[in-house]
Amino acid sequence: MSLAPESSSDREVFRLGTRGSDLALWQAHTISGLLQEMGIHTDVTIIKTTGDRIDNVPFSKLEGKGFFTKELEEAQLSGRVDFAVHSLKDLSTDMPDGLVLCAMVGREDPREMLLVRPESIDQTRLDAGDPLPLKDGATVGTSAARRQAQVGRLRPDLKIADLRGNVPTRVNRLREGRYDAILLARAGLLRLELPLDDLFARPLDVADFVPAPAQGMLGIQCRDEEPFTSTLSMLHCLDDARGVTAERELLLRLEGGCHIPFGANVARTTDGWKLELFLAAEVDDPSPLRLTLTGGEPEDLMEEAWSRIQDHRRSRS
Repeated sequence: MSLAPESSSDREVFRLGTRGSDLALWQAHTISGLLQEMGIHTDVTIIKTTGDRIDNVPFSKLEGKGFFTKELEEAQLSGRVDFAVHSLKDLSTDMPDGLVLCAMVGREDPREMLLVRPESIDQTRLDAGDPLPLKDGATVGTSAARRQAQVGRLRPDLKIADLRGNVPTRVNRLREGRYDAILLARAGLLRLELPLDDLFARPLDVADFVPAPAQGMLGIQCRDEEPFTSTLSMLHCLDDARGVTAERELLLRLEGGCHIPFGANVARTTDGWKLELFLAAEVDDPSPLRLTLTGGEPEDLMEEAWSRIQDHRRSRS
């Protein structure tokens, strides 16, 4: 089967699997549009995942991995769809046999976005440049262990409350007053172009708040050794993918997923690459590891970071 038929009259339509959220559909249609420009036709197939069905339970209490990807992977292996588009931060580094990550596409701003109800802002902290300029004891909504651990490190006085749901739902729950502030990936907000004029919105520098590995990047997954894999790989973003590959390699070595308080960002600078890393043993770890490394190659930074992680673990054993 080829993704590049010889003429328009005998083009096949390839089934693209995706979740059904607004953001997932944006991602799927974006990839579909890029393929359309290459003369490749797709049919978007929506598949509901465990993470979609169970949206009222914190990630820390869900068993296993792949909450947003398992059913999409099963659909590929069974032949129900030909390939799938994921938010790459949701895709496990340990994929089932027979599936490969054939392209990383279009990394958007990887930073976290802090959204705050205006009445919950502490002006003194804001003027002082505090990354989390909230009033004492404010409630922050997030279910991600990584975010919870970093909030606790920066502002131990703040209260953490679980927050699940798709991006518009989480923003609306903030507006309803259930939280004083919430944390979201900025990439999703930018892609959906949600109006935020009534809220205080601040992107958090990666030096202050480390995002998830691969945050902001799209991943195309397909069956191994399919003839069309090489065509899908033409969408691969070579430069950004080097940083993301380093981030995911660290996650793989940690055997981590949504349960581990781990953040990593590897980005190109004017004269090389920079790695920011956060790792805690648990959400309330009093001595998490926080690294900033610079160097010429992302692979070298990854190896140095892994060595530091091992040293940190040995020092605590």
